[in-house]
Amino acid sequence: MEAAAAMEAGRKLAARHPHGRSRTAHNMSSSSLRKKSDAALVRKVPVAPLRPVLANLQEVFLGTKLAVLFPAVPLAIAAQCFRFDQVWVFALSLLGLIPLAERVSFLTEQIALYTGPTVGGLLNATCGNATELIIAMFALVKGKIEVVKCSLLGSVLSNLLLVLGTSLFCGGVVNLGADQPYDRKQSDVSTGLLFLGVLCQSAPLLLRYAVAAGEHSVATAAASLDLSRACSFVMLASYVAYLFFQLKTHRQLFEPQEVDGGEGDAGDEEEPALGFASALFWLVLMTVVISVLSEYVVGTIEPTSQSWGLSVSFISIILLPIVGNAAEHAGAIIFALKNKLDITLGVALGSATQISMFVVPLSVLVAWIMGIQMDLDFKLLETGSLFIAVLVTAFTLQDGTSHYLKGVLLLLCYIVIGACFYVARQPADQDVS
Repeated sequence: MEAAAAMEAGRKLAARHPHGRSRTAHNMSSSSLRKKSDAALVRKVPVAPLRPVLANLQEVFLGTKLAVLFPAVPLAIAAQCFRFDQVWVFALSLLGLIPLAERVSFLTEQIALYTGPTVGGLLNATCGNATELIIAMFALVKGKIEVVKCSLLGSVLSNLLLVLGTSLFCGGVVNLGADQPYDRKQSDVSTGLLFLGVLCQSAPLLLRYAVAAGEHSVATAAASLDLSRACSFVMLASYVAYLFFQLKTHRQLFEPQEVDGGEGDAGDEEEPALGFASALFWLVLMTVVISVLSEYVVGTIEPTSQSWGLSVSFISIILLPIVGNAAEHAGAIIFALKNKLDITLGVALGSATQISMFVVPLSVLVAWIMGIQMDLDFKLLETGSLFIAVLVTAFTLQDGTSHYLKGVLLLLCYIVIGACFYVARQPADQDVS
């Protein structure tokens, strides 16, 4: 059977790369939502050649606690094909993206078990937020610049305030009688990069207001585009430096301590559950399905906005990021409940850093290649919200210990920012083709 072959290959890899089995906080968080597959039913299948295939399907589709949401995927496709109400297509597509995002994380980890920690870390650096990246690319193709900006901004805000706030609050309540320490070094690196990202995103906004005030005389649109593209290169360069720092020179800062016991902990999934070729095949297939559902989401967001009476910016900033990373976010909260805040911080801050310093500048450069004029000017309310979120998070994490009140403060900040975008009725679409 393929599972046996995969385990044997894993043992050989472990012997060859004794330090290649370390797992990132992102993978450990996602693993908290996985469950071990019961092979008893598969062994009872009378046709022997079918057993490996069924075991593979069982591992991929039933090896997660979110398997109950998989029916939303074919239902979303059917709703689109049979031209159901666009709101149903939007809602079903969002629900279908939740288990798909978790499975992409699982398959990325399976491939990383064969490639070693460096390549595995690079896979995490590119696939960790695959859902947001794919949605952004489809929105770019359709010229929905505001949807791209708002969804990426919302993902950063969600990670910094909602996910981290909920985790610190729940962890603090459950562990009232225990200290909740964490390593400040990792959070200092991430918040430093996030401040650089805020600076790069603020520069075009400041330039626009400086020109409007008559302090400088330049062609605002052209100068903003040039400045945004230059800042995007700076952001990508800093992200490459961050990856080198994380995967090579200071890897020990980003390797969470092994979690003792319990389902979904680090020691439970030492051996690969899938073969390399099988994991790669399913990863490609899941990415294609995510692309289909992402196209549905982008195409139906405006009818849904009108039907629900919500602005496109509110849906993009609040709803899309919550759903896109629901599995990862749930895992971060679970580890906070176990008093493993290093893993929680690795997930929340790592994901926010990846979106801010990789996906955002990549979107600007891809838009440039496509001939679309997308800049880093996220407007005053959006940029101000991002700056406040990064600042509050940095101050919250400065002492190396946590309690539930810190989580309450982060959550209240998220509620206030969400209320701002709820009442703001700016034009729903300012497309640039």
